[in-house]
Amino acid sequence: MDQSRAPVLEALVAYRERGDLSFTPPGHKQGRGVDPRVLAVLGEDLFRDDVMTMNGLDDRLQTGGVLEQAQELMAQAVRADKAFFSTCGSSLSVKSAMLSVAGPGEKLLVARNAHKSVISGLILSGVEPVWVHGEWDGELHLSYPPSPEAVEEAFRSTPDAKGVLVASPTDYGSCADLAGIRRVCDRYDKPFIVDEAWGAHLPFHDGLPTWGMDVGADICVTSVHKMGNGLEQSSVFHLQGDRVDPNVLKAREDLLGTTSPSTLVYAALDGWRRQMVENGKDLLDRALDLAGTTRSRIGRIHGLWVMDKESSGAFDSDPLKIVIDVSGLGVDGYHATDWLRERCHVNLSLSDHRRISAEITVADDAGTTDVLLDALRALASTRDLPPAAPIDVPEPGELELETVMLPRDAFFGRIEQVPIERAAGRVIAELVTPYPPGAPALCPGERITAPVLSYLTTGLKGGMDIPDAGDSSLRTLRVVAE
Repeated sequence: MDQSRAPVLEALVAYRERGDLSFTPPGHKQGRGVDPRVLAVLGEDLFRDDVMTMNGLDDRLQTGGVLEQAQELMAQAVRADKAFFSTCGSSLSVKSAMLSVAGPGEKLLVARNAHKSVISGLILSGVEPVWVHGEWDGELHLSYPPSPEAVEEAFRSTPDAKGVLVASPTDYGSCADLAGIRRVCDRYDKPFIVDEAWGAHLPFHDGLPTWGMDVGADICVTSVHKMGNGLEQSSVFHLQGDRVDPNVLKAREDLLGTTSPSTLVYAALDGWRRQMVENGKDLLDRALDLAGTTRSRIGRIHGLWVMDKESSGAFDSDPLKIVIDVSGLGVDGYHATDWLRERCHVNLSLSDHRRISAEITVADDAGTTDVLLDALRALASTRDLPPAAPIDVPEPGELELETVMLPRDAFFGRIEQVPIERAAGRVIAELVTPYPPGAPALCPGERITAPVLSYLTTGLKGGMDIPDAGDSSLRTLRVVAE
């Protein structure tokens, strides 16, 4: 296929040139009805190009194949058999992938450090999770993706599991041994889903961690808005092989997805794919060099330490995700992130009890990283931050909770709200998720333990954000009624 083409962008240009007048949604009619005060902030071009795909960029039956061509070009570019665009983020894409492999009452091996969107998929579908735990780093207080050996053991103990889902890279840039897990899946003839939301850039440079499609994963889910040049909510899920029926996968996406997708998101995805095919290697060469230099310079700032592949227990790591340990300053990542935003106008991605993170992408240059470095130097020299609050981080194994009910049954069943002092031993009926990184500490159906409660309550006092708990103060929890 001609990778210099961008069918969605080309259709937008043709739409403008034709001068079509639409009596369809969106109701703003290419911005003509929008309040001028809104246009002054968002711009006229955004609304001008916000048109429908059907009866807009394409005809009623979409015989022009605008979206289909764009998806075929994407699949070829990343060495997949098929690609599906999503304008609802990878939160939808990963649910579509899960539901194409396992259904209500069936079992699926799931990495326990999965994002809350995966747990939401379990709740909605009635799929029974069989948790696969990664190695817990007691020194860094960090969980890595599961090993092939852990996946093998899970399949041996649960031979009726329909497949496995692993997140790689994680929010910390840690990557799994995807090739090893693929070999395990081949031995058991089971589908392998990779939640590669942080890895949309991986297919375009050999110096980056392994791209799931290149080692034979069946489905890879990517969030192009994270490390690529897509708009927020832009996601692509990719398919290869014959273990997952593409018609089933598309049907699941149709079930969950919007019937009013954003052409703006499609257009940005289309243009990003073309850019990466034509220039991705050079762009990523520069980004990797910049990230390497930035890592080295941060490492020379007193009190800061930068995680890398050699210093962690991860199989591999993405060098473009710069994870910085600030515990040497005597502060926590929560307040460090807040201070950098308020005082230096620098926004960072991840924050936990001892770390912050910054992602370097093809959009960065020496100017942006210099600003980051100046802000980090200011952080290292300030006396305005409170000392890190004591947080009861669980010991190895203490986050491996007993699952006693299906997540769906616990979430939708009879519940009661109990004081947190009386919650230990009860079965949780809601998601309780420190965010970021967004991996739930408590999933519906798990039996609550005192160490996890202590971690969450001391974490909340120390600056942790837990946005999905019904009682954000954690004075009470939703539990299954007895």
